[in-house]
Amino acid sequence: MSSLTYAEWEARSRDLQIEGRAFIQGQYSHAASGETYDCFSPVDGRLLAKIASCGDADAELAVRSARRTFASGVWSRLAPVARKQVMLRFADLLEAHSEELALLETLDMGKPIGDSLNVDLPGTVDSIRWSGEAIDKVYDEVAATPHDQLGLVTREAIGVVAAIVPWNFPLMMASWKLGPALATGNSVILKPSERSPLTAIRIAQLAIEAGIPAGVLNVLPGYGHTVGKALALHMDVDTIVFTGSTKIAKQLLSYSGESNMKRVWLEAGGKSPNIVCADAPDLQAAAESAAGAIAFNQGEVCTAGSRLLVENSIKAQFVLMVVEALKAWQPGNPLDPATTVGALVDSRQLETVLSYIQAGHDDGARLVAGGQRVMEESGGTYVEPTIFDGVNNAMRIAQEEIFGPVLSVIGFDSIEQAIEIANDTPYGLAAAVWTRDLSKAHQTARALRAGSVWINQYDGGDMTAPFGGFKQSGNGRDKSLHAFDKYTELKATWIKL
Repeated sequence: MSSLTYAEWEARSRDLQIEGRAFIQGQYSHAASGETYDCFSPVDGRLLAKIASCGDADAELAVRSARRTFASGVWSRLAPVARKQVMLRFADLLEAHSEELALLETLDMGKPIGDSLNVDLPGTVDSIRWSGEAIDKVYDEVAATPHDQLGLVTREAIGVVAAIVPWNFPLMMASWKLGPALATGNSVILKPSERSPLTAIRIAQLAIEAGIPAGVLNVLPGYGHTVGKALALHMDVDTIVFTGSTKIAKQLLSYSGESNMKRVWLEAGGKSPNIVCADAPDLQAAAESAAGAIAFNQGEVCTAGSRLLVENSIKAQFVLMVVEALKAWQPGNPLDPATTVGALVDSRQLETVLSYIQAGHDDGARLVAGGQRVMEESGGTYVEPTIFDGVNNAMRIAQEEIFGPVLSVIGFDSIEQAIEIANDTPYGLAAAVWTRDLSKAHQTARALRAGSVWINQYDGGDMTAPFGGFKQSGNGRDKSLHAFDKYTELKATWIKL
């Protein structure tokens, strides 16, 4: 927890030295083409840096570096306990640089500095530290064999991993990939979103300082349709791990088939239902949670509780409670520690969110809170958290991922109807249920087609629980020991004695 004031954060933001180059084979370098793009802050529109716009040539250099380093064994064949110690030093360095990294995250992406410093950075450090600490405690297996045979089941690092991460939690989502990928001995090429590349570029140098060998972690900023596509089609990339939209996730699956059948692990979109039953144990807590579930991180969260399903017998009362709770979630300058809602990531996302608000009006939903762009004079991209009531599940605002603070309220009369509405979506990332009936809670959790289900809370869990989705929300899991499966191959060795 930092005690810095708004004025102090603002002063630091003006003095910050920002690196915008790629990181290949242990050093920063310009894109091979020399091309750059401008990185503007959504806080106030200021130019932050010129960022290397990497392409095919840079992907080739990075893959070659990663493959050469992997084959050398300098990291891949290092004893797990030795990799652990380096990963722990990496986590320590991230923690020591928390204020710098949090400031970069806020300037780049627009989230409140309090969230960057007290949510994203601790989560990032914990992820790297947890994966590093776990690696020398994961055992291989001995098969059940006849007395004259010995069957060994061992895990091996898969090789070269390309990690493509999103802009909403740039550093934390990267850490969910880097932790298990590096701990298991792989070489990684990190491709941050072109909309928020700054922390990924910065931590590459910290990895070297921690003792991760040059070539093990390379960072390629640039666009998805250029360097991202080049990595996805590269014949010497063994695995793609991705967090982002369902549209891009499908493209990556196609690129795998067009190239070398590389493993593709995807965490994609969501349209998560937050189900509040009349017998919820604490309606006030549920209302405050519902407000936070859509307003936190400006609604730019894949698990945002964007569909609020409320039992009709309490719906009118409960909507008023959520509207009141939402008053604590209003946009402000992200560099002010008191701010709870910052700026949307850029003007393109602002236009997207405003277009969905208009779609809600056009489709006949009833606006009960928010709905306007605000703080336009700042030069930033701010919109009020917004609630629509009278929504049916066929409306665009109920079916499509908005990735902004727009909440759709839908009524139901029975838990069976609520489950049917909740599952009536292409997505299956997360869901929540509020009820004091333990049997109802368990039965509903089983019936919901979602990778995470929270009972009497929203967005629970930590590094010990897997995270990922059903249906078009993706495959594979981040976090927990299950994440290690994505970065290793199983080998059976059968020995006649």
